[in-house]
Amino acid sequence: MESFLEPLHEPLAGPRPRAEDFQPPGEIAALRNRAWIVGGMASVLCLIGVFTSPGQFYRSYLVGYLLWSGVALGSWALLMLHHMSRGAWGLMVRRVWEAATRTLPVMALLFVPVILGISQLYEWSHPEAVAHSEVLRQKAAWLNRNGFILRTVVYFAIWCGLGWLLTSRSRRQDEASPAEATALFRRMQTIAGPGIVIYVLTMTLASVDWLMSLDPHWTSSIYGLYFVISQGLSALAFTVLVAAWLAKREPMAANLQPRHLHDYGKLLLAFLMVWAYFSFSQFLIIWSANLPEEATFYHRRLHGGWQYVSLGIVLFHFALPFLLLLSRDIKRSARRIAPVALFLLLVRWLDWAWQATPTLYPERLHVSWLDFVTPVAIGGIWLGFFFHQLMRRPLIPVNDPYMAEALEHE
Repeated sequence: MESFLEPLHEPLAGPRPRAEDFQPPGEIAALRNRAWIVGGMASVLCLIGVFTSPGQFYRSYLVGYLLWSGVALGSWALLMLHHMSRGAWGLMVRRVWEAATRTLPVMALLFVPVILGISQLYEWSHPEAVAHSEVLRQKAAWLNRNGFILRTVVYFAIWCGLGWLLTSRSRRQDEASPAEATALFRRMQTIAGPGIVIYVLTMTLASVDWLMSLDPHWTSSIYGLYFVISQGLSALAFTVLVAAWLAKREPMAANLQPRHLHDYGKLLLAFLMVWAYFSFSQFLIIWSANLPEEATFYHRRLHGGWQYVSLGIVLFHFALPFLLLLSRDIKRSARRIAPVALFLLLVRWLDWAWQATPTLYPERLHVSWLDFVTPVAIGGIWLGFFFHQLMRRPLIPVNDPYMAEALEHE
């Protein structure tokens, strides 16, 4: 029986690409600088919000953080999925996922404002609320300030450590001989296998800590899976957007082909459908049970103005992108698929806001200028570090055993 760590088939033979032929374009440095400038300017506005409306700042910050941490962590998950699938499909964007993975320490630092705003965000952090609620008293062993912080530190230590193990071996592979490159290929598979399991388990716990516990009286057994697929969808939309940008510039213009974009577009469609499946499954289960402690989640989102946002998510987060991504011509064109990916990334922010904000403002639809500034601030800082990491290595892993297959033209 073939070993699980053996390639599914023999890689195509061919000349090995050279690292110097795939150096990142100089425009990436300009994008990095612009991202940091925009992020810095938005951060100044956020500081104003901290002093003028601290409660609103922390609530808006949490939504923005969920969006960009989802891109980083989802990219790490896609990187591990690529290693486990043992093929050439992800090689053209592997460096995008690796660059995003190497920003996880930055995301750990950007979580500090969430910790500072625990009392503004989470009902379970108030002793008087715990004293008057039997549910909160029963959950106090898990939902408490010290436990929340400690678990978050452990999450990021695991994520950053496993991410470093993968990306450091990928760097060594660029300088390795063919035999060593194949050995490193198998080591990365060995890390990615348990890494995917650890990612799903820790992310399920993080989803409870960061988002579900905003309403500690509500629970959903499918929420962890929803959280995981949401991050994968955000990361894949971002990946398609970056790939479409690179496809118009050398050195990727001659190598990132329509068939690659077609593959990523099909995967984006698949993730979108799974996201819709989990979303509808959660709604159907809660609707059919009709229990007050569960139905409250949707009651808040179907009244007070939030019903229009809910309808918008159905139409613009699922129906419209689904119909567009059915087109083969759109998926094979960088010019056409880029706007779809960008639009989907924007409505991902709307979905995170729909998940968090009605719990924090249960009476009515609430919108603040900080809702728009904080995602820009976090995104500008994160994108600056992402582009900085993307500049540091060749745009493809030149010594990967499947690289010749990935570069083969249609």
